[in-house]
Amino acid sequence: MSAALHYPSETALKAATLTKRGLGVFPCLPTKAPACPNGFKDAAKTERDTLDLWHRHYGPLIGVATGDASGICVLDLDLQHDPAHEWYDAHCVQLHGHRMHRTKSGGIHVVFRHREGIRNRARIGGVLGLDVRGEGGYVIWWPAAGLELIANVPPQPMPAWLVETIMPPPPPKADLAKIEDGLRNADRYVQGALRGAIRNVATAPEGARNDTLNAETYALGRFIPPGHLTASQIAEAMAAAALQAGLTQHEIERTIASALRARSMNG
Repeated sequence: MSAALHYPSETALKAATLTKRGLGVFPCLPTKAPACPNGFKDAAKTERDTLDLWHRHYGPLIGVATGDASGICVLDLDLQHDPAHEWYDAHCVQLHGHRMHRTKSGGIHVVFRHREGIRNRARIGGVLGLDVRGEGGYVIWWPAAGLELIANVPPQPMPAWLVETIMPPPPPKADLAKIEDGLRNADRYVQGALRGAIRNVATAPEGARNDTLNAETYALGRFIPPGHLTASQIAEAMAAAALQAGLTQHEIERTIASALRARSMNG
């Protein structure tokens, strides 16, 4: 029998209890960083696995994987930022009746049932300090560390008004036919390069989307000096593909401008 089952820490026992609610748990350091090598991907779902995980990688805080791993998503309100505080003041009544945890910084975690399509997003609606943790993320379960459990109710479905705020309308798809129609006289190699760039950006995985957009935009810039493509044509195609990949308009504009500027400087 594992030594972890003989001498479990208090934190490990609390974490093991959380698995009975269907939560995926893993140890975190005081900095909130994962104590285990693969972070939320190591999350345990049974009591035995939890005790063993804490025995191998002890952490004083309990991390809970968000998204499908635990069936929850979390609205993270960092009330140290005035915009987030103002947003909360304006919406606190609408959030009444939902599970709420106080965070170490004095903010609030509002815990909902996970909804398909909700991923990690920062600055929701452009509001500093208003973030969401969904698929591919995690939060610290602060009540287990002794912080206030503001509203002790089971996670409820996220209200429609908040879903609309968090999940923007589906982005437009890259209209390659329209783009190619404007490039009838372009070399086939150029059109092939454009198709490839759009495909690579539109299908880039999370964590590589900005780098892919930057690299593909920079590469297409080589067609500007000979007159095969214009900067605006490249920007239009790359922006449509990047929106399809899930990048924000602000990220897209900044990355495309940077890549085209770098290309013009390097010739």
